[in-house]
Amino acid sequence: MNDQAILPLGRRSATSPPRGVGPALSTLLLLLTVFGPISMDLYLPVLPSLTSDLGAATSAAQFTLTACLIGLAAGQIVAGPLSDRFGRRPPLLIGITAYIAASVLCAISPSLVTLVIARLIQGLAGAVGIVIAQAAGRDVYEGGALIRYYGRLTVLGGLAAIVGPILGGQLARVTDWRGTFLFLAVIGVLLLVATLVVFGETLPGDQRTSGGMKQTGRDFRRLFSDRLFVGSVLIAGLTYAALFAYLSGATYILQGTYGLSPQAYSVAFGANSAGFMVFGYIGGRTAERWSERSALVIGIALTATGSLGLLATGLWNLPLPVVVASLFVLASGVAFTAPPTTSLALADYPELAGTASSALGCARFGLGGVAAPLVGLGGARAVLPLGIVTVASIALAVVAYAVLVKQSRQGDLARGRPEHGRTPHRDR
Repeated sequence: MNDQAILPLGRRSATSPPRGVGPALSTLLLLLTVFGPISMDLYLPVLPSLTSDLGAATSAAQFTLTACLIGLAAGQIVAGPLSDRFGRRPPLLIGITAYIAASVLCAISPSLVTLVIARLIQGLAGAVGIVIAQAAGRDVYEGGALIRYYGRLTVLGGLAAIVGPILGGQLARVTDWRGTFLFLAVIGVLLLVATLVVFGETLPGDQRTSGGMKQTGRDFRRLFSDRLFVGSVLIAGLTYAALFAYLSGATYILQGTYGLSPQAYSVAFGANSAGFMVFGYIGGRTAERWSERSALVIGIALTATGSLGLLATGLWNLPLPVVVASLFVLASGVAFTAPPTTSLALADYPELAGTASSALGCARFGLGGVAAPLVGLGGARAVLPLGIVTVASIALAVVAYAVLVKQSRQGDLARGRPEHGRTPHRDR
């Protein structure tokens, strides 16, 4: 498919090749992905103490996670199209600065209501880094290099997920939850300095969009008229809904039901996140060597297996090793699906990388924000709600694959077209 032949009115054709990617820029783009996992995972070990300190119910305290997820979703819908129009660098600098301020506001929040609002702002600001990391990567990579880049994004997200709770568990020994949010502000300052020094504009002026909000609306309509894009976005969102349900409920289950200390929980969480890293890398390599769809099927199957293990645990009160193993397989399966879903969603839209990335991120964090509080409805120590939410999410992901992704491939083959969503495996 020749994208340049169907560019909508109000958009200029891309005439300038992307510049080379040095190690400093490549590293910074990867580090920008820490906004999401660090913002959510660093304070998970102290979430029970935060609940007690603010006199909140478990389900109410989990809204601090939900608010951040909603912000991460909504912020990307705004930041993605803006980065397509004004370039990647200005929105990124504004977003990091706002993230620092929001983290400080979280630390000084006097009540749960204030904290939830501050977490929403923190999520809105942090969304910019996530969407820019994906969009700028699409600016400078293509083909096999693009798939490998998205695999590395997944791996680094897993690394941040490992470092987050482990570091949070250690911070809990020397400070309270307020100190944890101040630490997030320090991370924001370091990323701001690195961005000012390293990040040059990756989107040339002649490749930016024009036309304002009407053009943005046409861009979204174009994306959501593509069956493959819609299927990829839905699968990404539904698998991440299962992951965020795990993030929301595992803290209470492992520490409450199974009696783990914050430090022991952080180790268990870190082991599962290690699986996220390893399988994220394997998922990227599998998508590159075989196909995105083949890797996607494997990832969905892994995630379904872990979800069913959690459901079985809730039904029959299975022991701790079964829970940890199920969480490991669940997280690994989600990681395996991430590179192929991202590649399928973005590969055909280089000139809409920011807008497409925003839809992808909105689905991940938006559906995650819906799923997270549902786990708390069964009480602080209930495994069964976690199993039900994760199984339901993956069942819907299977439907999305069968109805949208698989059908889009059959439609392309029936018309004698190359497999839609595949790009030549060549590097820039």
